[in-house]
Amino acid sequence: MSVPEDEERLLPLAQRWPRASKFLLSGCAATVAELATFPLDLTKTRLQMQGEAALARLGDSARDSAPYRGMVRTALGIVQEEGFRKLWQGVTPAIYRHIVYSGGRMVTYEHLREVVFGKTEDKHYPLWKSVIGGMMAGVVGQFLANPTDLVKVQMQMEGKRKLEGKPLRFRGVHHAFAKILAEGGIRGLWAGWVPNIQRAALVNMGDLTTYDTVKHYLVLNTPLEDNIMTHGLSSLCSGLVASILGTPADVIKSRIMNQPRDKQGRGLLYKSSTDCLIQAVQGEGFMSLYKGFLPSWLRMVKLGFSFLGFCFLCT
Repeated sequence: MSVPEDEERLLPLAQRWPRASKFLLSGCAATVAELATFPLDLTKTRLQMQGEAALARLGDSARDSAPYRGMVRTALGIVQEEGFRKLWQGVTPAIYRHIVYSGGRMVTYEHLREVVFGKTEDKHYPLWKSVIGGMMAGVVGQFLANPTDLVKVQMQMEGKRKLEGKPLRFRGVHHAFAKILAEGGIRGLWAGWVPNIQRAALVNMGDLTTYDTVKHYLVLNTPLEDNIMTHGLSSLCSGLVASILGTPADVIKSRIMNQPRDKQGRGLLYKSSTDCLIQAVQGEGFMSLYKGFLPSWLRMVKLGFSFLGFCFLCT
């Protein structure tokens, strides 16, 4: 039954434009969480680049001279060597990314849940639908947001380049977009998109589905109610599963995005995601695919804060 036009104008904006409102609110919630946890993301990226075996092909001595450090020492090293503010280097394109990725993913997932797949007669949402919906939503959102992810990764490594005596590549965010576009064209902005969407599919499969499943289990089978404790436990579990599944693709994505390129924008270290995977395992061992796992897991928990903020804003 349709609402009369006069009455529709009196409805809150969230009811008049529900999908647009969810896009905006989910993007805002994710942005707040991003600002709070971005130092973990920066630390994760720096750890993923440590000991990169492929650099030896270019005669780069940085791999041999750089000390191996864990999460805490890496973060403290950034503060001591580059300054406290550098823990947020690259946060601007990260926020741009969330406007596209988190908002689009949340709206797509909600649409798939409610419209495309639907619930069963007993109002239950099957696990297989959560898996497919989460993967599809993540892939679409990440593909659209790839240019911002590319700039974010490269800007996160600028401080390290300066310490190694290398010239800086960019003067700022917009200069980075312009330079990448000038050197590699539109395709250059989508460098690393294959492992990026692979990571998104795996992360969302583990993240959204585990979150829904754990929360549903806790509410039905424990004394816990649908409150902040339930959301927190669900976020811890979903972040762990997402990190286990997605970290290898994340390492490959970051290395492909950060590799040096020729004047035509072609990578000088890796021909493809498979080539990057093989070089990493052969040169550094299998566990190199899990560099940055701990900060990745801790950062994944921030999705729980995004969900909490999203639910709060929607109400």
